[in-house]
Amino acid sequence: MNARQVTLVQQSFEKVAPLGEKVAEIFYDELFAIEPSLKKMFKGDMKEQRKKLLTTLAMVVRALHTPDKIVGAAQALAVKHVAYGVAPEHYTYVGNALMRTLKKGLGAEFTQELFDAWVEAFRMLAKVMKDAAYGPASIARGAA
Repeated sequence: MNARQVTLVQQSFEKVAPLGEKVAEIFYDELFAIEPSLKKMFKGDMKEQRKKLLTTLAMVVRALHTPDKIVGAAQALAVKHVAYGVAPEHYTYVGNALMRTLKKGLGAEFTQELFDAWVEAFRMLAKVMKDAAYGPASIARGAA
């Protein structure tokens, strides 16, 4: 990601963050619309799950200018999600749900440039997570 993309993602996140739990509700509605079978993976309190999503998203977005600070946490989260049944293709569903959520939250402000910046941020994060969860090191750990 370049500096402009980081700034765009961070500024746009600050615009949707005040919507709080509504953002997470939209996200999960979009995710389950894209792939209804994922709903069975969420057995716990969705209110708590929504809070976790927002907290994690805020942490990642705010650290985009120093991604090395969040790599370890992202890797650990990815490995943990394997136990919940998360598969590599689920990252595509999550990314698509995130883009739909941002479009709904930002409306006309969700320009092509902003979309591209968010896609780049998500791809970067997804690569780190998928490499940790499903890459050669995960096989050595027995995670995949």
